[in-house]
Amino acid sequence: MTDNLDLTIRALSNSGRGTDEHTVLVLHGGSGPDGVTSLIEHLAQTAHVLAPTHPGWAGTPRPDWFTGVDDLAIAYLDLLADRGHANVTVLGSSFGGWVASEMAIRDRGGQLDGIVVLNGIGPDIDGYQIRPPAQRPGMPDTSSMTVYAEPDYADPKLLRRLARVTTPALFVWGEDDPVAPVGFGKIYAEAFASSRFEVLPGVGHMPTLQAPAETFALIDEFLAQRG
Repeated sequence: MTDNLDLTIRALSNSGRGTDEHTVLVLHGGSGPDGVTSLIEHLAQTAHVLAPTHPGWAGTPRPDWFTGVDDLAIAYLDLLADRGHANVTVLGSSFGGWVASEMAIRDRGGQLDGIVVLNGIGPDIDGYQIRPPAQRPGMPDTSSMTVYAEPDYADPKLLRRLARVTTPALFVWGEDDPVAPVGFGKIYAEAFASSRFEVLPGVGHMPTLQAPAETFALIDEFLAQRG
């Protein structure tokens, strides 16, 4: 899969730690790679970070055939395998959380040792309709996400398939998220066999930007448990 893609990948690490760094794959949301820059820089202090730009975002090329969340999940699993990475924690924000969940479902080789979902989308849950906020001047362009997520911005099969995932998962959720409400996030987290759900009061859809200290602390604690 990755042989047919021209992936743009940002790789950062603390060079002073040598080769024993834990690998973290960071997957950005619909607003693009800039939304996770502070998170990447924080994680790079203690881990080896891979941060791809999803094909189609920020001017990156996207083949015509590459149109599904499953395409992204398979491509990133192939990327980890091609580079020899094992025991990887995947961290996905918003749309990136959907991709991370799809990776966990398809991780037959046991490459992943943890999943972190930050206000993620993906499953089709009764009573909730997920839609990105309407575009307004000054807002990040989320139009690239429509190629992968339309028409419903949800997969009706995802929630049921997650029950087979035994990889430990951390869900961090903004209490005041207008895109994916807390109730949605709680059901999402409970679909995993082993998950922890943390709510940040007064925070919206972007906890890494709106409550970075609290969000980073929760992620750091989870990563420490991964070794």
